[in-house]
Amino acid sequence: MKLGKRNLSTENVIFTTLNSTFLILLSVAMVYPMLNTLAISFNEGMDTVRGGIYLWPRIFSLQNYRVVFNMDTIYGAFMISVLKTIVIVVTNLFFTSMLAYALSRKEYILRKSVTIIFVMTMYFNAGLIPNYMLIRDLHMINTFSVYWIPNIISAFNLIVIRTYIKSIPESFIESAKIDGAREFRIFLQIILPLCVPTLATIALFVAVGSWNSWFDTFLYNSGRQELSTLQYELQKLLASAMNAGNTSGATGGGANSAAQAGGSNVTTPQSIRAAITVVAAVPILVVYPFLQRYFVNGLALGGVKE
Repeated sequence: MKLGKRNLSTENVIFTTLNSTFLILLSVAMVYPMLNTLAISFNEGMDTVRGGIYLWPRIFSLQNYRVVFNMDTIYGAFMISVLKTIVIVVTNLFFTSMLAYALSRKEYILRKSVTIIFVMTMYFNAGLIPNYMLIRDLHMINTFSVYWIPNIISAFNLIVIRTYIKSIPESFIESAKIDGAREFRIFLQIILPLCVPTLATIALFVAVGSWNSWFDTFLYNSGRQELSTLQYELQKLLASAMNAGNTSGATGGGANSAAQAGGSNVTTPQSIRAAITVVAAVPILVVYPFLQRYFVNGLALGGVKE
């Protein structure tokens, strides 16, 4: 018995050591790119070109962030991005969960057909040009509605929420019906509160996708500056920095000539890209801790069917 316990203890020690080592290496591999980007964003632009920056800036500078925050359009674009993200998250969760509740009801005879139609949209897409023509014909070009109306329903989120709603005991709904509650009241007062973990998880996915999106602004709202988003403005700044870097290289302007002209005030595409990445990621990093406790629980509950 003592020998068995000793072997079991040795096996546990070996497994724990290997598992901990693997997780530490995995964590380092995931965290290092973030810390490296942060270090580059705070490093002097021309010094960044030399390379060799890892976890700490070699020549500390705030010039990269000055360039980003000195943009006249960035603050208005930031407010549009925040408003866009909030509206998309709220409307997507409400309408998708309401449709998911309807498709989870056994008395709805068309639930299978409607579900198949939505699932098909996950595999087949009309393409960029037909989508643009549809948006144009709906008169949503250069309007705020183009951001949220096409995103009201998400097929993947619909399946996840419907699966979770079907795991809710039917006795809850039957009791509410006995008390005289109608379907919409049942949905608002019973289904939605019980779906909070799943809805919080989906809200994080939708918010990240909406916040990081810039191509929709480029396609539909590039003609109205007041509807431009933060990501689109940062994308334009990055493209401008890249073009400036390419032009400098083509005309023979090297690091030495730039440094002589005042290297501490010079930015490079690498440094601007790092600063833009940090600026765009900070809002999501701020929101994530508030939803973290729902994240794993919501994924597990939404993917398991009784």
